[in-house]
Amino acid sequence: QVQLVESGGGLVQAGGSLRLSCAASGRTFSSYFMGWFRQAPGKEREFAAAISWNGGSTFYADSVKGRFTISRDNAKNTMYLQMNSLKPEDTAVYYCAVRSSGYYYAPEAYDYWGQGTQVTVSS
Repeated sequence: QVQLVESGGGLVQAGGSLRLSCAASGRTFSSYFMGWFRQAPGKEREFAAAISWNGGSTFYADSVKGRFTISRDNAKNTMYLQMNSLKPEDTAVYYCAVRSSGYYYAPEAYDYWGQGTQVTVSS
């Protein structure tokens, strides 16, 4: 069983920055392929970024590439999402998740999810 807890969301002006954290339980955190997804009101959950077990490979949605950076600290069982140059369209609930199998950008590939953290970007 894996438990994930996101934190770091909040209200920020356009152009600002936030850093999200995802703390995970479990002795095998360092083996997890993990991702960040987001869901805006009335929209489907969408892929934002993903990272391999050792951080050696990272993947980004086109909408966040160049502005967001995903990273992890396996010693702390924590994954991060640094979000810079935020835009109003980045407003959403952000979720971290652990992938079991399947395409890294597909929500159905992920088995475990956190409760989400709200990010609101004002114009």
